[in-house]
Amino acid sequence: MRKEKERKPIHIGVKWATCICMALVFGLLASAAFQASNLVINKVVGNKTTVASSGQKVNSTKVSTNTSSDVDSDLADMVENVMPSVVSITNLSVQQVQDFFGGVREYESQSSGSGIIIGQNDSELLIVTNNHVVEGSSTLTVTFVDEESVEAQVKGTNSNIDLAVVAVQLDQIKDSTMKEIKTATLGDSDAIRVGEPAIAIGNALGYGQSVTNGIISAKDRTVDGFETTLIQTNAAINPGNSGGVLINMDGQVVGINNAKLEDTSVEGMGYAIPITTAKTILTDLMNAGSVSTKDAAFLGVVGRDINESYSSALGIPSGIYVSQVVSGSPAEKAGISAGDVIVKFEGNNVSTMSGLKEKLAIKKANTKVKITFKRANQSGTYEEKTVTVTLGKKSDFKNVTTDNSSDSSESDDSSNNGNSNGNSNNGNNNGNSGNSNGNSGNGGYGYDNGNGGNSSDGYMNPYDYFFGNNY
Repeated sequence: MRKEKERKPIHIGVKWATCICMALVFGLLASAAFQASNLVINKVVGNKTTVASSGQKVNSTKVSTNTSSDVDSDLADMVENVMPSVVSITNLSVQQVQDFFGGVREYESQSSGSGIIIGQNDSELLIVTNNHVVEGSSTLTVTFVDEESVEAQVKGTNSNIDLAVVAVQLDQIKDSTMKEIKTATLGDSDAIRVGEPAIAIGNALGYGQSVTNGIISAKDRTVDGFETTLIQTNAAINPGNSGGVLINMDGQVVGINNAKLEDTSVEGMGYAIPITTAKTILTDLMNAGSVSTKDAAFLGVVGRDINESYSSALGIPSGIYVSQVVSGSPAEKAGISAGDVIVKFEGNNVSTMSGLKEKLAIKKANTKVKITFKRANQSGTYEEKTVTVTLGKKSDFKNVTTDNSSDSSESDDSSNNGNSNGNSNNGNNNGNSGNSNGNSGNGGYGYDNGNGGNSSDGYMNPYDYFFGNNY
């Protein structure tokens, strides 16, 4: 019997070691083969992968080195530099109120606003603000940056654009205050861009100077009640800010704050008068007090205000309807006639007799001014014309009595009655033949109360208003 050969046991550890060694050898061979093939391909095809060296320029986004604290510091420095040119204005006025028994009672009313120091002459410090800030004032007080308060006087106003200049006597200002205040630097509002930063400084709510910031939201905005376009900003314009500054990031005044749209559905809509628009008007207002009584100017027109409602009803352009021209007056000599509608004075819009009076009040006799008016042609449309008028002396026409004249602050019933007949004739020249007699009161509409068409319910017919009433 053949004896079986004895089997030797195989250890499992030896098997695993053998497998691992073979795997390593295989990996090294594969890697060598792969690198060799890449080398051959690169030499044959010529593809090269390049990496920018340290000497090459790579476009990148530049990050400003200014930190937030640097920007805040620059802004604070700029505001600190502007604030000495801003003042607070307190208006103390007397209001009349009818009581329950029909009597009239008077009480004092106080309101607050802001102003901007724009210059000085030999005896006065001159400050610009809004007309509505100083309107009806019995006492005006200006408070400077050092909290010193001095009484001021209104020097000139323009209600149509809501501007006013007030004056403080230099001898009433302490030397210490004069060292603290400064004149504002005026910028160019035509150069501002929508979206650029803007800062408003003023006497908000009467608490003293405060600062708000935002951007220029829009330019050339038309707002009811203003004869000029305005700058719109979302910098907060609160009550008391009126008359304060709207400045750019160079600290220059680009606007005079004057209004905020108040509506529960609106947020962040404030308005400012462009400083470029205001400059020419401010020059006149600053010199308003220098016109003496003997040098007071005279134009020689009787006019009526035509707002949009009457313009639509009568088919006449908005402006000042000239119902009478004084014989021999500067207006007549320049070619202005009854029926014309005055729309501009020295290139600035004017729509009310009160506004025209304000502009004339700061002009001296023998001054030449340009007046723009619209005149109806034979086809019924209006053409715009501009004439140069040499203003006369008011003292030369002191015996002239006119109704609602640009040159007369008072009128009585007798003079009004006399002018009503003339007004009706002027109305006929403009094609309104329905008014045959201004004093008759009927104006072609059946009214018969002798008051120039005032009915018992308070309604006044448009034609009677312009051509046949005792306004």
